Parts: sequence; C-alpha cells; structure tokens
Amino acid sequence: MNRENAWQLVCEFTESESLRRHMLAVEAAMRAYARQWNEDELKWGIVGLLHDFDYERWPTPPEHPLRGAEILAARGYPDDVIYAIKSHADYLTDCPRISRLDKTLYACDELSGFITAVARMRPERLAGLQASSVRKKMKQKSFAATVNRDDIVRGAEDLGVDLDTHILFVAQALAGIAPQLGL
Repeated sequence: MNRENAWQLVCEFTESESLRRHMLAVEAAMRAYARQWNEDELKWGIVGLLHDFDYERWPTPPEHPLRGAEILAARGYPDDVIYAIKSHADYLTDCPRISRLDKTLYACDELSGFITAVARMRPERLAGLQASSVRKKMKQKSFAATVNRDDIVRGAEDLGVDLDTHILFVAQALAGIAPQLGL
C-alpha cells in the first residue's frame, strides 16, 4: 500500500476535479490527526484519499462505498482500511464506526468539504478562518446545502473533540495544501 498507487486509483475512477480535491482535503485532515495521535500517517492519509474514489461511478447507496470496497479488496488493501471507508456511510448499518480511524474519517469528511466551501467565499480563503465563521455558515441552510450539518456535529462528538477545536484543526490541515485545493 503506497500513496502513489492510491492516487492512481483515484485518477482511474474519478474525473471530477472538485471530487479529487475533496479527497485530497480529507487526506490532509486525516494525516494531521494521525500525526497528532501518533498513528500511521500513510494509512490514515490513504483512507482519506480513497474514501470517495468510487462515488463518481456509483453514487447511489449502497453501491458507494461497497463497490469501492470490492475493488480495494481485489487490489490487496488491508481490511481495516476498507472497513473505515465503508463505515463513513451511515446507511451501512453493519459497519458501525468503532476505531479511531473510522471515527476520524467520518468527522473529517463533511467538515473538509464545508470548510473548503466557506474558504472559497472569502477573499483571504483559509487564512485567518475562525470557527465562528464556519458555524455561522452552518446555520445558513442554503449555503453548501448538500452538506449534512448534523454529520459535522456528530462527527466531532463521536471523535470526542470540541467542534470549534475540530473546525480549526481541519482548516489548518487544509491550509497546508491550499494550492492543491485551489485555495
């Protein structure tokens, strides 16, 4: 398992630049948490990078992420990587989020997308982004309407981190790869 092969898999299955950027954002957040908690940064990053690689071809539940899980298994990815990716889908009730890896992916997924959307609206992008600005946008239902706000809140709770702290941590992780995200 290596990052280059994971990126090739993303590119093989995903043409959308915005979806690729989303996966890069989640990878960055996952790597940051892995560093903070002395976990396997490569593994955690690959989980973030690959979590939606099958979404463009199979966006309908439960095909996403089950089709992707089949592909990952056929290509020799570890069971815990596959399980974490499956567990980010709430509708897969046989895959509850158990490990810290599972919970971190869930906590970073929607929030990474939402922070990216907020940053795109700001002239200074991610620089100086405050948790209060993100929370204010969360109250605006028409903004990034497809992002489930309950998932963002529940993700932080399940991970056992304060939501404001989590928002700032993820924003900082995304700032580290801002050019790759178009920010």
